[in-house]
Parts: sequence; structure tokens; C-alpha cells
Amino acid sequence: MKTRRIVMRFPEGRAKTLTFSYDDGVIQDIRFVGILNQYGMKGTFNLNSGLYAPEDQNPEKPSRRMTERQINELFIDSPHEIAVHSYSHPSLATLPAAAVAYETVKDRELLERQFGRIVRGMAYPNGSVCDDVVTTLRQCGIVYARTVVSTEKFKLPEDWLRLPATCHHNNPRLMELAKKFAETEIQSAREPQMFYLWGHTYEFDDNDNWEVIEEFCDYMSGREREIWYATNMEIYEYIEDYNRLVWTVDMSRVYNPTCRTLWFTYEKKTVAIRPDETLNLEEPEAE
Repeated sequence: MKTRRIVMRFPEGRAKTLTFSYDDGVIQDIRFVGILNQYGMKGTFNLNSGLYAPEDQNPEKPSRRMTERQINELFIDSPHEIAVHSYSHPSLATLPAAAVAYETVKDRELLERQFGRIVRGMAYPNGSVCDDVVTTLRQCGIVYARTVVSTEKFKLPEDWLRLPATCHHNNPRLMELAKKFAETEIQSAREPQMFYLWGHTYEFDDNDNWEVIEEFCDYMSGREREIWYATNMEIYEYIEDYNRLVWTVDMSRVYNPTCRTLWFTYEKKTVAIRPDETLNLEEPEAE
């Protein structure tokens, strides 16, 4: 039996994806979302629904966090993803399982009610994670959770509940990594790549360095033919659907049981398979 090299590709056959993950629901998210929208990019925003600023706060001492009204105006009907960040932002690894479940489910419930969406993603508050926390999150219906680990690499995650990032936006190698990611050609037999950027938008004010994210987005934009700009959940769900493809033993036929078109390379050819379609990959191409 001939060995065949089959490699997943993102929508439209793209070999790369770029995503963002930003925490806490702070007022600087408003400016950041404007930048993402300007450059045609998507992000995931991890919110603590128990820590919204009061609507009647003192205007002379405003909270760093947004009010519920501000969050609604910014994210409802937007292309960006809303994800769990716990109800009150404790270090989850220090809590008993029942408290971890409460912090997770309470935040998830309130966010789902607020946005009318199913919320299944998360970022660990304070980066606090351990095996028991992961077990509890899985029981709470969380399918991915971002850590604060930075790899400076572009590999797809092996464990979605211990999801690392490529880097934080304050990494001094940010643009070096961006250029390596954008300019390296991905051959047909090579695995796809993901650039995952994380942080807190208040850091741009604290460090007076909004130009860092402006430069990054400007450089990464306009590459739709090579890069899929997506939320964390869009990437997770696409990969999960790709893994549901059903293959014959010799890999010559494949069936797509999902509701989306999926892409892969097969013997150096880029192939698209539509929902509920079966392809015979050994059939000669029509002339």
C-alpha cells in the first residue's frame, strides 16, 4: 500500500492562521478592537462577568474595567469571540474543585446570557492551572483554555486545555517572529502554522507603546491569501471538524460528515471537500 502524505489546511487552502487573546475586559479594549477591525483581524476577549465597572462610577476616578453597557456596545454583533476568564479572577489552582467549577460556570452562564452565544473558550486568570483545574474545566464544558506560556513557535496545540501562545505583545522578538511567520513559505507536505498573540490592552497605556500592536497588525494585514484571520474558537472548531474526516484504510477515499468545507493537501495537491461529500482521491482529474 502506497504511503500518502495528507496535511490539514485552513479555509481556502491557507497554511497559516493568526489569532489574538486579550484579558479582563478593560477600557483599552475599545481602542484595540478598533485596530483589529481596521486591519481585518479577529480576536478573543476573556471577560470576568463579576468584575464589570459600575454604571454610576465616579467620572473623576473611573475604573480600568468596562461597564456592562460598554462591553455590550463593543462586542455584541462583532466578529470577535467572548470567552470565560472566571467570575472574579482568582488563581484557580489555589481553589478546591467546587470553587473552580463555580468560577467557571458562573462566568460562562452570565456571558452566554449577556451575548446570546454558546461560550466554551477560556483563559486562565493569572495563568493559574494544574491537572485538577483542567479536569474541572473539562467537566464544565470548556474546550480550550489559554495559559501564559509563550513558546515563540507556531505549532498547533497538542493540548487545547493547556493552550500556549506564540508570545506576549511585549516580547522583544515580536516583529522578528512576525516576519518569520509571514515570510516563510509552507510547502505542501508541511504542517500548518498558527501565530497566537496574547496580553492585556491596558499594558499599551501603561507602557505607552500602542505603536507595537499598530506595527504588528499593519505588517500582518493584507495577507488573506496566506493567512486565515480567526478567533480562538474558530480555529479550534475547524481543527475538530477536520479530525472528523473519515478515511478508507488506504487513504484513497475520504468522507466529510461535518457541516463545513474542509481543506487539505494530498500528494502536493490542495483539495477541498464539501459537507456530506465523499471524494475518491485516486480518480484522474477531468480534462
